[in-house]
Amino acid sequence: MIKVGSLFSGIGGIDLGFEQAGFEIAWANDIDVSACKTYRHNFPNTHLIEGDVRDIDPCSLLDIDVLVAGFPCQPFSIMGYQRGFNDPRGNLFFEITRVIEIKRPRIVFLENVKNLINHNNGKTFFVIYNTLVRLGYIVKYKVINATDVNIPQNRARIFIVAFLNIEDCERFAFPTAMPLETSIEDIIDRSIKYDDIYYYDSSCRYFKELDAKIVNKTGIYRIDDSGIAMRKWEICPTLKANMGTYPDRVPIIRDNFGIRKLTPMECLALQGYPTIYTFKGISLENAYKQCGNTVCVPVIKSIADNLFAIYN
Repeated sequence: MIKVGSLFSGIGGIDLGFEQAGFEIAWANDIDVSACKTYRHNFPNTHLIEGDVRDIDPCSLLDIDVLVAGFPCQPFSIMGYQRGFNDPRGNLFFEITRVIEIKRPRIVFLENVKNLINHNNGKTFFVIYNTLVRLGYIVKYKVINATDVNIPQNRARIFIVAFLNIEDCERFAFPTAMPLETSIEDIIDRSIKYDDIYYYDSSCRYFKELDAKIVNKTGIYRIDDSGIAMRKWEICPTLKANMGTYPDRVPIIRDNFGIRKLTPMECLALQGYPTIYTFKGISLENAYKQCGNTVCVPVIKSIADNLFAIYN
């Protein structure tokens, strides 16, 4: 089996995509207690190191063929303060290089927000690119949207793949985009009555405006910084981690029973997760946060499929 080591694993979206492509996850690491609960629940046989990546001794880790990392994106996101390497979370990229220097994986796979390319006038990406080159890797990268793999969510991310061998790099190509044929109506069933906690009622300060604006049982809406967005989305807007901190940031629909937020399981479905992937023992707030923090699994699998082909 081709072994993968995973840093900043979260709930395991990258790991799941690689596993679906035929790789074996040798070990994983994350610091978030709730994310680790979800990871263990769905990857019971994977060795999970719960704790700060800065405390890991790379020499203690099993050897791997591929290192994957969805390192913290908030320092580079246009939705945040864009502090980059001035944010302690931004400096966590260099914890990845500590592992690379010791384990020397054949392939390094990184994921982040698409704004990473433009952050600080491109200087941040230049540092990351040149650091990988200095370590002896040949680098390819591409921005891919969830819609490119037939998932109806607007979620564009940058994917960086670095190769220790030039032959591997020459054999690899990023997947080409496919037509978006799946709609949110294929994922959201408006005929199901969910728990009352997901529904807006007259006691909510937004209810009157929501009721006036969301008149049809089609499309999807959201509340943003300026209030209730007038735009009706035909695909899901980007699912964000702040859904856990601000419950009204969860996308909204009208179903057969009223106006409600998407459920965490619907959010997972809009990230391309299989229905067997579930939450257990965490709060609703943490479930939403994890849905926004994770990756679109079919995007990962499409790239991992092409990486797996290198070995055959």
